[in-house]
Order: sequence, then structure tokens, then C-alpha cells
Amino acid sequence: MMVFNDNSLGEIMSAFAIEFEVDPYGDGHINDTYIADSTPKYILQKINTSIFSNPQKLMENIEAVTKHLRGVITANGGNPDRETLTVIKTIDGKLYHETSDGSCYRIYKFIDNTISLNLPENPDQFESSARAFGKFQNMLADFDASSLYETIPDFHHTPKRTINLKKALEDNIAGRKDEIMDVYNEYIRFENDCAIITDNLESGAIPTRVTHNDTKLNNVLFDKDTKEGICVIDLDTVMPGSLLFDYGDSLRFGASTALEDEADLEKVWFDLEYFESYTKGFLSEIGDKITEKEIELLPLSALTLTYECGIRFLTDYLNGDTYFKIHYPNQNLVRAKNQLKLCQDISAKLDDMKKIVAKYV
Repeated sequence: MMVFNDNSLGEIMSAFAIEFEVDPYGDGHINDTYIADSTPKYILQKINTSIFSNPQKLMENIEAVTKHLRGVITANGGNPDRETLTVIKTIDGKLYHETSDGSCYRIYKFIDNTISLNLPENPDQFESSARAFGKFQNMLADFDASSLYETIPDFHHTPKRTINLKKALEDNIAGRKDEIMDVYNEYIRFENDCAIITDNLESGAIPTRVTHNDTKLNNVLFDKDTKEGICVIDLDTVMPGSLLFDYGDSLRFGASTALEDEADLEKVWFDLEYFESYTKGFLSEIGDKITEKEIELLPLSALTLTYECGIRFLTDYLNGDTYFKIHYPNQNLVRAKNQLKLCQDISAKLDDMKKIVAKYV
């Protein structure tokens, strides 16, 4: 997390005509996030332009999607200032400000009386997050996904992620190939099964939709009082995709018994009780907007997205840790082993998962 100098902070405040003090906020992997302490409060983020190379298009995506959501929320009698993000524009109407040193900053309204969680405390809480993501999908079902810019091309194109892993192994930039071969070989066992969703999307067997593409539990804000999931945040990767990406990634993260940085693999497995809770909540909100083929592929999506995330961690480790933030030298390898253990457990439980899905269709 960077420390502001007086010049850059003053420049940002002038651009938005807001005065505030800043403190680091949250624990995201990609962007630097701050709480802007003012009245009212705001969230200030430095956009990671090494990953999001076109911040203008990224912010246009977010503005278009949140505008649509605000309309649906208002029509349904909800509170759009609380149930979706609100982008604060600069005094000259821009969606972000680029400082003199080339850094890009954006501001959102801070949503009071909310909490975020890294892991669900109980199945009911996880079900609540599932309703939030299912509702997100439902509200965007009639939004033209083709109008969105791909902020990270092929973000959930699992076969291309596998190709990237194989290339990283071949290039061996960081000299780490020998120490990861056992992990690599175990991952490759899942390669063909984890290409099925992408194949179906490209053939048109499942529809292209607006998808969040990063549906970890901590990307839902919960109301402190009701404990209900009320707002989906972190919309940087909102772009065309499959709802299976959103569903599967939520389960990869939330139905695991441990955080993805847990090094003790005895603590890591896939919890079917949490899988059932999430499935129940998600399907209750998405309703008839989901197709039969998508329903069929729901269990496989949990395996696919876990595999994909795991090989991304392993690829980054082979490439010298250039993408994900790390706090110690082998953290990406720890993450990759963690996700592999989860893949192995999900694979063993797929039949049970199919039976659970059938209960709620």
C-alpha cells in the first residue's frame, strides 16, 4: 500500500472538490484502497493500471452497469445508494482522475453500516451472499453484455489459462520449475474437464451474460443489523462471460473450510453444507433466468473455477510473482497447493453436488 505525498493527495482532492484524510482500507489483491475520512465518507482507490491498462473503458463499464442496476433497484422500491456502488465524478465530469505522475484514482460513496467477510461464519450467511449474487445476475439479465469492454481479455478462459501455465513451466523465468512439478502434474489431471464450460460458452450452448467474474465473499457488503447481503462490490472485472464463472468462483472461495492462503492442507476441504446453502440462495434469486444447460454445469463450475484460480497462482509463482500481491516469498505456491487440495476434494464430491442442485431446481 503506497503512502500519499501531500502533492498527489492535494491534487486528488482538488479534482473531486472533496477534502479528506486517508487511511488504508481492506485487503484486496490488485488495487490500493483507502477510506476517505470526511463527511460523508468515501472510498478512494488507486486503479492498478498495470493490470487494468484502459482505466477509461473500465470505468465506463462500471458506470453503465451501476446505472442499469440503480434503475432496476429503484423500480423495485429499493435504495440504490445502498444496494449498488455510486461512482463520484470529478468536477469536470470524469469517472476518475489521473494525477501528474500518471496514477489513476476513483472515488465511490462509502456505504455505511456494512461489513465484509473473508469467510462465511455460518451457512445462512453464505446463503445470503448467494442471494446477492443471484439477484445481481437477475437484475442484469436484460443488459447487453456485448456492450461491455473486456477489462482483462480471456479472464476466465480456462483453457488459455492452462496454456499460460504450460508456457510458464517451459520458460521457467524464476527458476522454480523443479520444486513445483508434483503440483503441476496433479493440476493437469483436471485439464480436460475444466475446458467444458468454455467450450459450451463458445459454441453457444450456454448464453453469454454480464458477469462479475470475481465473486469472492468479501465482494459482498452485508448490512450490520440484518446480516443480509445488500451490495455487490469490486466491479473491475464486470464484462461478458458465463454466470457459471460467478457461481463457481463463489463456491471456490466460500465453501472452502479455509482461506486460500492456508498452508496447513489438513484444514482445507470443500464443505457440502455450504455448497447447498449457496445453491439454494443463488437459484432462489436468479429464478427462471437460468437455462437447463447452465443448471447441469453448476457443480462442474466449482471445480473449474478452483482449478483456474490455482493454476493462475502457480503460473504467477513460476513467473516470479508479478501479478498477485504477496507478503512472503512462496505465498503463491502456498495458494496453488491450497487450491489443488480443494480441486481434489470437489472432484470426489461431484455426484453429491449434482444431487443437491437437483433439490433446488
